Amino acid sequence: MSKVVLDASAVLALLKGERGGAKVAGVLTDAAIGAFNLAEVVSHFVRLGAPIEEVREMLGALPMRVVAADEALAWEAGALRALTAEAGLSLGDRFCLALAKREGVPAYTADQAWKKVADAAKVKVTVIR
Repeated sequence: MSKVVLDASAVLALLKGERGGAKVAGVLTDAAIGAFNLAEVVSHFVRLGAPIEEVREMLGALPMRVVAADEALAWEAGALRALTAEAGLSLGDRFCLALAKREGVPAYTADQAWKKVADAAKVKVTVIR
């Protein structure tokens, strides 16, 4: 079982050496990431022109568990729309929150807006910067 769930922004901070990346490095071996957020990270590097093979190698080296989306998670992420719309959270953000809620662990993100919805979503949020 993982101790934290990572948002794409947290993984990107780690990989790009950004502020907050060290916090992510400290929990990486006990972390999970949803497949939906993994796709966001992949998309980021592909958009920058990185060959998919290099992206696969880079991300495959990270010791985090990848969790597939399922129907229950989809329902929970969809239901979070009502609580997160004003804060501007994306579908990927809501999937991350839903996964953290289901696993009963904190969600790590670089997005300050998550703090506005954490209590209502019943999810502990750790903003890495």
